Amino acid sequence: MAQLIKLSNYISRYERDIYHYPSQFSRLKLENWKRLKTLWTNQQATSLLEHKESEEEQTEEKNWRKFFKRQKKQEEDQEEPEQIALPGTELELKQYFLDRLLLFQLKWASTTISEMSFMDQSYKNDSLLQFFLQRIPDNFLLIYCPVFSLKNHLVDGEIILISPLEIEVITMCERPAGQTIIANDERVWYIEERNIQSKVLSPVIALKRTEKIIQSILKNHGLDFPIKRTVLSRDNEIEYKAEPFRINCIGKGEYEEWLKEKQRLISPLKHDQLKVANAVLEHCETTAFSRPEWERESNANEDKNRQNFYEF
Repeated sequence: MAQLIKLSNYISRYERDIYHYPSQFSRLKLENWKRLKTLWTNQQATSLLEHKESEEEQTEEKNWRKFFKRQKKQEEDQEEPEQIALPGTELELKQYFLDRLLLFQLKWASTTISEMSFMDQSYKNDSLLQFFLQRIPDNFLLIYCPVFSLKNHLVDGEIILISPLEIEVITMCERPAGQTIIANDERVWYIEERNIQSKVLSPVIALKRTEKIIQSILKNHGLDFPIKRTVLSRDNEIEYKAEPFRINCIGKGEYEEWLKEKQRLISPLKHDQLKVANAVLEHCETTAFSRPEWERESNANEDKNRQNFYEF
């Protein structure tokens, strides 16, 4: 699961300490998955055991057991926490875990112990954000639609994915299924459907703007890191009138291989990767407010303690 280090102009724990939180996230993710898997395995075993016993029991014995279970539940309702209803299959369990983890990521990308941003709740259902976070490994650092602060000007940026090897600036160009995107090396691209073409503004314009901002940031910090420019469309074919110069066009036919290439990258997080991420974060706009005193104290205690799945 890619790590969401910056979301729009919200405050992020990663911008407070980029060298601490990425490794902490990976550790917490592994620990909580093991804990959840154990809980799920135990529930599955208990369920199978109860099913086997119920087949062997006589009707009278079943009724007695149900009676005592009801009595015990009534006595312990006030003392025992509610049991989590977990999915039935391991595949469903993994998706359940990723969905809970996404909410945890949004929390880290909009709060620190002492400050918070008012996050647009639509991000919880943002399918594109979910795609980047849940399909790409956590050795990738994601900056999702940042707002850059440059010489007192605010500039909207494209999606930025920082791997151990390179920075990939990504702009989405997605249309309804059945439409074909025709790339051109000009300010205008074309959308074709049923042999009818219409003009659209080239996505390369926004892509180049974000690339130039990142190049300037790296130069100011004395950093040298490869930058790749990508136009991505998961559901549309991309054809060419004239292939854009140094632009990686990923359409429906290339999308799966593009994704698998990222999933195959097993390199750990690199120090240079974190330095680059930190430099970019320093030039991102942040709007945040101090938390109330009681909430700061509560979150400080939470951060010191071992965070588990139920806190996601």
